Formats: sequence, structure tokens, C-alpha cells
Amino acid sequence: MIANILLTASQVGTLFLMMGVGFALAKWNKLTPEGVSQMSLLLLNVATPCIIMDALQVERTGALLQAMRLGAVLMLGIYLLWMVLSPLLFRRLEEGARTVLQFGMIYGNTGFMGLPLIQAVLGTEALVFATTPYILFNVLSWSHGVAVIGGRANISAKKLLLNPGILGSAAGLALFFLNLRLPPLAGDAVHYLGSLNTPLAMVVIGAQMAGTDLAATFRSAKLYAASAMRLVVFPLTALLLLLPLHLDPLMYATYVILAATPTAGVTAIFAQQYQRDTAAAAQLITLSTLLCVATLPAFAALAQALGG
Repeated sequence: MIANILLTASQVGTLFLMMGVGFALAKWNKLTPEGVSQMSLLLLNVATPCIIMDALQVERTGALLQAMRLGAVLMLGIYLLWMVLSPLLFRRLEEGARTVLQFGMIYGNTGFMGLPLIQAVLGTEALVFATTPYILFNVLSWSHGVAVIGGRANISAKKLLLNPGILGSAAGLALFFLNLRLPPLAGDAVHYLGSLNTPLAMVVIGAQMAGTDLAATFRSAKLYAASAMRLVVFPLTALLLLLPLHLDPLMYATYVILAATPTAGVTAIFAQQYQRDTAAAAQLITLSTLLCVATLPAFAALAQALGG
């Protein structure tokens, strides 16, 4: 158990060192907000879809199909539970901050933090189990999530269907279900572009953190409360609810790690787009990301110990 915690902590530490590069570059004005925005677009539109496609370049088997179907049902159930619980919190806050915190508690950083950590801790073979939660994250955040922050009137089927994560997942799933492999030339390109996801995502997160008011972030009780829900309460529910099902150990650890990721970066994007509390969004992302250096190794080690 201790060995698993130390191993995971070292992997998380490596990710944080890469974040430090982005933080330092942004603080020294070597990486501008426009540059960070362009890197985010590269991540969303190229690197993350490619890592999903690459993960799905595996043999389609009955056991794997059954595991993915089961995973879709289980993760949807967990998301629905979080959706029910989150509106009960922060009800006395004004709407701009309340909706941001409620969104930030439900939706973790599946793509930028979850996928790199799973790859680092569990290995590339575990990424295939991350595809279902990643697809759910994209579908739910762009539908239910938009409704939470912007109101139901802002839900757009076009934006949902044209989301790069959805398109990349759809392409990968099509190849998977047809049991097709990309030709070596294209397959290598997809693999190399997908390998950008980890370092590029960490640099972007670090640069985004550099733009927040850290002093105000560390003084806010509501941010600590929302971070505790995101980093402790919600992953604990996933860990306990999934444990009696005796899932594949890699699958179980993958789902718990994804449940324990810090607040998603898209929280700030939606807050800005729908004129909510952008400062609270950026601060919640920053605080939960910093605090996850302690919580993520603990949950990853627990999942590996209990699931194995």
C-alpha cells in the first residue's frame, strides 16, 4: 500500500514539475495568454482525440466489449449521483459563483489530468477503459454542464456533436468495433500526436494557474469546500460503490482515478462564455489541482490495493 502511494506520488510529482514549467513561463511572460489558448486548442482538437484513437487500436473481444458496456452504465450512474448531490450545496451563494462551484464539483479534469495520470500509473493498456468515462464527460459536460452554468436555453446539439473529444472518440470507436487498424503511417502519426497530451496538458494547466490570485484562492472557505467534494467525497463514493462489483483491477483503478481528478479546465471556459464568476472558476481549478497532489496518490493506491 505504502509502495503504491509512493509510486503514484512520484508520478503525480512528475506531472507537477511539468506544470511548474508552464507556471514559470507564464510568470516570466514567455508564454502569453494567447499562446496558452492556442496550446489548449491543440490539446482539445488534436492530442486528446489522438490518444483516445490510439488507445482503441486494440483487438475487439467479447470480454472487452462487455467491460466497456458495463463501464458506461456504472460511470453514468456515478455521474447521475453527483448531479443529484451537487445542487444541494452552496445554495446561499449568488448564482454566478454557485453554478460554477456546482459544475466544478461534478466534472473533473478527465482529459488533461486523468488520461496522463492513468497512462503514467497504470500503463497504456489501461487507457482503453478510460474511453467510456471520457466520452461521458464530453457528452454530459456539454449538455447537463452547460445547463448548470448557462441555463437550458444554451444547450446546443451542434456544439455537442462537433466537440473534438466526441469526434475523436467516435472515430476511434468506429475503428474498434469494425476491428480495423490504421495503416502504419497513419497509426504512428496518431500515436505521436497523442503522446503530446501529457506534457502539453501539464504546461497548459501550469500556465493557467499562473494567472490566478493565489492569495485569495487560499483564503476562500467555499473553494476548500468545493475542492473537498471534488477530491475526497466524490471519488470516495466511486471507490466504495464500485468495489463490491469485483471489476477488472485496471478498470476499477482507472475509474477511481478519473473520479479523483481535480476540477476540469472547461469550468473556466464555460464561466467566461456564460458570464458567470470567472475568478471563482479559475481559483477552484487552481486550488483543486494543487490539493490533488495529496489526494490523487491516496485514491490511486487504494484503488490498486482494493481492486487487485
